[in-house]
Amino acid sequence: MKGRVIHLDQVGGREAAALVIDGALHDLLIAPQSDAPLPGAIFRAIVDRPMKGQGGVFVRMPANGSGFLRQVSGLSPGQRVLVQVTGTAEGSKATPVTTRLLFKSRFCIVTPGAPGLNISRRIRDEDLRTELAALAEAGMAGSSEGLILRSACEAAPDEDIARDIAETRALAEAVLADLDGGPELLVDGPSPHETAWRDWMDPAPDDLREGAFETDGVLDLIDEALSDRVSLPGGAFMTVEPTRALVAVDVNTGPDTSPAAGMKANVAAARDLPRQLRLRGLGGQIVVDFAPISKKDRAVLDQVLRAAFKGEAAETSLVGWSGLGLYELVRKRDRIPLSEALA
Repeated sequence: MKGRVIHLDQVGGREAAALVIDGALHDLLIAPQSDAPLPGAIFRAIVDRPMKGQGGVFVRMPANGSGFLRQVSGLSPGQRVLVQVTGTAEGSKATPVTTRLLFKSRFCIVTPGAPGLNISRRIRDEDLRTELAALAEAGMAGSSEGLILRSACEAAPDEDIARDIAETRALAEAVLADLDGGPELLVDGPSPHETAWRDWMDPAPDDLREGAFETDGVLDLIDEALSDRVSLPGGAFMTVEPTRALVAVDVNTGPDTSPAAGMKANVAAARDLPRQLRLRGLGGQIVVDFAPISKKDRAVLDQVLRAAFKGEAAETSLVGWSGLGLYELVRKRDRIPLSEALA
């Protein structure tokens, strides 16, 4: 099916959402089987013990849970602190959390501790930006918190934006004032369907389908995402294999033996790599063994990679080429691996 289609359904009895663009699976979210906190959840936690040499501290969370705060200072054991889950934990490791809270909704983001009113740079119409600035000022009057108006505001009625700002601000103020008591979940992380409504509706989809994973072939697309092998144009392919230490990606030209085969395969792989990592829920250290190319062609491939990862929601650091000619990057683990989600 051509166009941009959002699918809402279930997989294995768990809520799932899929974004399909021109017949290709662009993003996939599946609710975890465990009771692990979802990214975006906000907790009242208790500072536990510092980790010397690692620049962080552990915090106690509900149900004997544990979170890890990186690069913090000025916290003492026993202190109450509000934290937000930023990703998923590996195995028995502590859940990664931050004290930089974000209250995110469809049209706005309230940013405690980061004052200022900002409008998405994707909105370029100056008259509209002026109108949105007035809405932001009215909605945040008397507040010391910051606000970001998202690009979805471009096509939204003023009353919907104003209501969203008021509701998100009220939630933020209620949570920020709730520091008394022991470890407690204050705001749950968004479910797959909530995330689809919040983050995938801009631009507006061509269709929104419910309960059609099987009839529309979404289950087949999920099976493809579980395969290590990814087909590329011209018979080229890449393999994506997670190990305990890192994710190994290998690019092959296939049957094409022309002089340009390596560069064509590498460019195709680089453009598709962000999507493949996102669908598989893979992060951490990633090493790519591209097909052989000359060193002067690496600059072109660098530009392709930067453009490909530019719009990614997950924080990604493109480290560059190693002495062995491998390309290294680090991607934040923002969801559980697909293989675990479907286990």
